Amino acid sequence: MAEIRLTKVEQGQTKIRNVPIAVTPEGFWCCPSPVMFQKTLKAHQQHHPLNKPKSHSSTTTSSSSPPIKTSSDHKKHSPELDKKPSRASSKSETFVPDDQKKNGFEPSVLGASLVAERASSRPNQESLPRKVSIEFGESGTGDLKVVLMGRQGFVVKLSVHKSVLEENSTFFAEKLVAKSPSFHCIEVDDCEDVETYVETVGLMYCKELKQRLIKQSVSRVLRILKVAEQLGFKSCMESCLDFLEAVPWVGEEEEERVVSSVLRLQSEGIGVSPILKRVASDVSKPPKDTLSHVLQLVLKSNEEKGRREMKSIVLKLLRENNKSLPNCTSSTSGDLCNTTIYASCQTCLGSLLFLFRQVAQPEFAEQPSEVKNPVIKQMVLEADNLSWLLDILADRHGADDFAVVWASQQELAGLHPRVPIVNRHHISCITARLFVGIGRGELLPCKDTRHLLLKTWLQPLIDDYGWLQHGCKSFDRKVVEEGIGRTILTLPLEDQQIILLGWLSSFLKAGDNCPNLQKAFEVWWRRTFVRPYTEQGNATQPSE
Repeated sequence: MAEIRLTKVEQGQTKIRNVPIAVTPEGFWCCPSPVMFQKTLKAHQQHHPLNKPKSHSSTTTSSSSPPIKTSSDHKKHSPELDKKPSRASSKSETFVPDDQKKNGFEPSVLGASLVAERASSRPNQESLPRKVSIEFGESGTGDLKVVLMGRQGFVVKLSVHKSVLEENSTFFAEKLVAKSPSFHCIEVDDCEDVETYVETVGLMYCKELKQRLIKQSVSRVLRILKVAEQLGFKSCMESCLDFLEAVPWVGEEEEERVVSSVLRLQSEGIGVSPILKRVASDVSKPPKDTLSHVLQLVLKSNEEKGRREMKSIVLKLLRENNKSLPNCTSSTSGDLCNTTIYASCQTCLGSLLFLFRQVAQPEFAEQPSEVKNPVIKQMVLEADNLSWLLDILADRHGADDFAVVWASQQELAGLHPRVPIVNRHHISCITARLFVGIGRGELLPCKDTRHLLLKTWLQPLIDDYGWLQHGCKSFDRKVVEEGIGRTILTLPLEDQQIILLGWLSSFLKAGDNCPNLQKAFEVWWRRTFVRPYTEQGNATQPSE
């Protein structure tokens, strides 16, 4: 709060004219902005010469003190302001605040005086300090002047009542107690938000503060809360907090503004916990349990649309967590999260193996559709679950163990050829995703795991490749082929040779229905025949 001091503001020649105070449709007091105020003055200067005084408008509804007369009044007057504030009420020209019986007032008129005052004797100066005079309560009963010094020389003079300010504002009460009984004028320098300051003082005259805040924006109530905090206007602060607790917050930015403003008030002894409960829980439930519950709900869902949307949302939110906490995988919370995800992986994998055993049985094909379809649907669902969990782990840079688990599924790979391709190709999507992750460096399993993964799952992937190209919309052939080739080239040269020669045999038979690993084959060829590395003495430089 800026320093308040006794000062004299009635300087120079002024022409005072009473006009209705500007009131928003919701009933808030407001004063014109400095820019709009000076534009209004300039417009009136153009239409009304300085040597042509204008009589009072017929819209005046409250009496005022007569203009100060001097010897030069017949020659020069400040221009009058007939233009109403931009947010003036269209229903009435005066505004009577709520019941003021608690303050001892029975208001009949709430008027405002707009005062134009020159900063110097130069009549053509465009940038002149201007004044707006606002009167609260019954006209002519104010016993205290509060002067707000805004920006660009904008001045607002409030005619208020000591008893109202003392009762509602601890700040003003302390200042008034420190002054003599005859003290009648205080000034607030560098007032950042004059309009909100005026509104907050006006709220001291209202009995039902909560009604005044209805339908207001959150940002506006936050500004009122800030001024009320500075003034020690406790009942207003409580009403603002009640409003913020009940009204929806739109967007993260608005939520952050509300929370930061409320946290600042914790030391004031005002109850802010109802608001903070929106963003912080008192329940000491481990995040691990909550995440596990969310994952299980998604994994067990059979509703296709809702399941697809929630998979996307959960994956997106976990990615956002990774960005905000880049080292979360090495932290305790990150380890607990990965442990939870891997537990779900083991559950899905166990269920998938059980279903594969059922479908691989010769007699399963002879079962009626009402028996086969639920089993096949669940098998496809579990494979999709594993693909989703793998995506989550890859984003969290924690999928290395998944590669180990998947490479060791020899039984599942052995059952693979005995299951119809229309049902089993979802398994090959998991294998393809692992190869893509290794090829991009998202996964860093050890050499033995990479070798075992290729040995166990490359041939099943080749068997399903034609179906994947034509029956799987999300399948990207070029990306998958690049991932397989790069994975092969991470192995020792002898292993590269065994795998690529086996691939060559399949490619020459299946053609386009087999992954095209020609780029990897060329790299292996050059390593083997064009520029081999030797271990005889010092390693020779490769020839170009």
